[in-house]
Amino acid sequence: MPPEDAYTATPFLPARGGLPALRKAAASCRGCPLHRDATQTVFGTGKATARVMLVGEQPGDQEDRQGTPFVGPAGHLLDRALADAGIDPAEAYLTNAVKHFKFTRAEPRKRRIHKAPTLREMTACSPWLAAELKAVKPELLVVLGATAGKALLGSSFRVTRVRGTLLEEEIHGRPQRLVATVHPSAVLRSDDRDAAYQGLVSDLKTAARALE
Repeated sequence: MPPEDAYTATPFLPARGGLPALRKAAASCRGCPLHRDATQTVFGTGKATARVMLVGEQPGDQEDRQGTPFVGPAGHLLDRALADAGIDPAEAYLTNAVKHFKFTRAEPRKRRIHKAPTLREMTACSPWLAAELKAVKPELLVVLGATAGKALLGSSFRVTRVRGTLLEEEIHGRPQRLVATVHPSAVLRSDDRDAAYQGLVSDLKTAARALE
């Protein structure tokens, strides 16, 4: 592997093609060390014509095993919240800022515990997210949690300051409307899960209104 400050996925991007070409190429990405322990690359899923793109942090344990984003408990909760907010989950494009599962273990063969990616790892993986944005050209971006927000908008991003507000920012060279909210896994960890869930739905309703 190159030194940490040289981590990048750029050499692995295909020269041409849409989402299928990107997905195929991403399967062989070795742009940072996270590929070594992960089961597989977990690329985005959804239609190239999707009006809304949702971006989370990274795959979880179930996503890493199945190769599809948002198929674990947080993903099921997100599907329910989207439907409650008036957004058809089947019409959304789902992806993550980082495409490999980063984890730690207390002991060998024990449960894999999520570990947040570093800013350097997020930066290394950003060419894939930029390519997805270019291919899909969503009308609206929904940013799920602080890590995804920092990957897209910089290290000063704070989801608590802007959640539930329709914003317009330049992202990867193009103006982009977006709504930020918490990651659904934060709802699952909340002491008051009902209130946290309603907050997520409320933020997603702002996104639904922006798509009307």
